[in-house]
Amino acid sequence: MNMKLLAAAFAALLLASACSKETPVPVTAPITPPVANPAAVVNDVADDYYAHVMSTTPEVAYFSGIELDRHDGLANNSLAAHAASDAVIDGLLARLRTVDADNLIGDPAWITHAYLLEELEAKVGLRVCRTELWNVNQMGGWHSGYAQIAQMQPVGTPELREQSLARWSKFAGNIDRELGNLGDGIKLGYTAPKTIVQRVVDQFDGVLALDVERSPFYSPAARDDDEAFAAATRQIVEEQITPALKRYREFLAGPYMERARAELSITANPDGRACYDASLRAYTTLNRSAEEVFELGKKTVEANKASVIELGRSAYELSDFKEILDRVKSDKSDRFTSKEELLKFSRDMVKRAEAEMPNWVGTMPTQPVEVVPFEEHEEGTGMSAHYRPGAGDKPGEYRIPLHEPEEQSRGGAETVAFHEAWPGHHLQVAFAKSIEGLHPVTELIWFSGPGEGWARYSEALSEEMGLYQTTSGPITRRAWPARGMVVDPGIHLFGWTREEAIEFMMVSGRFPETMGDEMVDRIAILPGQLTAYDSGGLEILALRKQAEEAFGDDFDIREFHDRILENGTIPLPALRTHIERWIASR
Repeated sequence: MNMKLLAAAFAALLLASACSKETPVPVTAPITPPVANPAAVVNDVADDYYAHVMSTTPEVAYFSGIELDRHDGLANNSLAAHAASDAVIDGLLARLRTVDADNLIGDPAWITHAYLLEELEAKVGLRVCRTELWNVNQMGGWHSGYAQIAQMQPVGTPELREQSLARWSKFAGNIDRELGNLGDGIKLGYTAPKTIVQRVVDQFDGVLALDVERSPFYSPAARDDDEAFAAATRQIVEEQITPALKRYREFLAGPYMERARAELSITANPDGRACYDASLRAYTTLNRSAEEVFELGKKTVEANKASVIELGRSAYELSDFKEILDRVKSDKSDRFTSKEELLKFSRDMVKRAEAEMPNWVGTMPTQPVEVVPFEEHEEGTGMSAHYRPGAGDKPGEYRIPLHEPEEQSRGGAETVAFHEAWPGHHLQVAFAKSIEGLHPVTELIWFSGPGEGWARYSEALSEEMGLYQTTSGPITRRAWPARGMVVDPGIHLFGWTREEAIEFMMVSGRFPETMGDEMVDRIAILPGQLTAYDSGGLEILALRKQAEEAFGDDFDIREFHDRILENGTIPLPALRTHIERWIASR
């Protein structure tokens, strides 16, 4: 799971524009003649976009490792506010398009321009999805996002306590507006799949079953010692938040469930194919059609199967792909016996990877990462392990579920730890934070293609680094990649059934059999997202091969990794331009 699959999904929903179809800026609008100071234009647009996000959706700062001056802001989720944001985005994009990126080469503004152009064009493209009208999401929906924000709400001083009360006293209004937005969506034919709705209902039940003191929304008071603040927080939770959550839950379980779509595919909603194409572009940052993604995925899966067979012959003297994966899945010694064993195993892996990192990256960030178990209300909800970036002196967190440890494999735990912590997302994010000269807007923007692409590449790199200690880890690590490129469009465009999708994914052995339904529903609610991992990973691997061929014996893996990471999650086409310029300069 992405460093922010919860975080980025939640942030994307906050920042999603309502579909102002009347006057969108076309993605292919021509660029006007060169301006006198293109870098200044780009930086001004970046400043304005950063200010727009911080003023309208300040909550995203908690998931981006950005420190806020105040902590009482709450996004306005009304359709009118979405439309107003559309107008701002259109104006910023029009200004940005007056700049030719070729006039920025050698200036940090080239990086900023690449981020902003992709971000703003993607937002315009995604309007066709009308996500704000069917915002029911078990993978980073508003309910789980705000539960996390409550647990990150700063307290400890009179001013911070006042800000906390101000923020959470507005939350019930947001919940009621979500109800209204869903009602409008039903009228216009936009709904979430029934299976998704049921998952979200179950998540609400988990939160609503908690006593007030154990509710995530009481967390600010639980972390403070002021009795008056605790009483005021309790009153907000009991009299405002909990009743609003119940209203929303009852609406989902009743009227909304009756009208929710039975189909998994996004094409069941109006303009569904256009939505899928826009989502694919937004997640991968590549102008590659779904059909091309599907075919490249199938080709890569077949190559990976041959690689797995090589390992299977060595480890088990087996040459049949399915038999090899069946052997891995039936190995009881590869399972955990307790939550404590799983937690210790994960922490040991992260320490081992960190110690090895200086041999593989030239610039080693100093920010640490900690392995943190899920909160009680998060366990058993379908949430996967994920990374949460640190801010200031606060370390990053690799957050893991300890629910049903006997269902989790040691090899799988290795792969996920290397994906999320070292050398994956934590290295990627901490590295970017340590670089001077990047515009702060780059901390707000996250692209799954390069972001998840690096993490997928890191899974394979960890094998090269000698980090895996299990037999199953390298096998399942190789068996899974690129399957997302096949199954995602398979579900959304090519008519795959739930059963076909589960079989295709579970044969890889990467996930417990119990996760098959969860994975299908994840694809259903995040169309295109699962293709981003290997779209990015394959691109980074191709760039490495290109550099190796160009430099020969002079190729330095540490320098290559620094060049890949030094601009954050820059869009993949811009990353290719950056690496090819580096190669040419040598």
